[in-house]
Amino acid sequence: MKKKILLGLFLNLILHAETMSEVYLKNGCHGCHGLYGEGIGATPRLQGQREEVLLKKLKDLQNGKTRTAFGNVMISFAKNLDENQTLEMAKYLSTLKRTEQDEVYELDYDDNAGDGSS
Repeated sequence: MKKKILLGLFLNLILHAETMSEVYLKNGCHGCHGLYGEGIGATPRLQGQREEVLLKKLKDLQNGKTRTAFGNVMISFAKNLDENQTLEMAKYLSTLKRTEQDEVYELDYDDNAGDGSS
């Protein structure tokens, strides 16, 4: 009996859990970074960046740290994610396939040039 109850609770959690793509859209990330994290204009591309780099940038933003003039906008968006969502968002963005576009703003993440903010 206990196994059935636990299984039912687990299945309920799975069915009602938001996917990271839903969180990405719900939080408005797509408005600046594009539907697939491809970057728009001067807003950096997030898709395909390394997970550990994205996680560090998100955590820096959550702690109010930014290196760009527009980074303050991103602080409130990053703080809107709970700890699990932060980890999952970094993982989600790192798995998105890179698309090639003309004139997409690229940050040099290896040189710590910028923080992934808009």
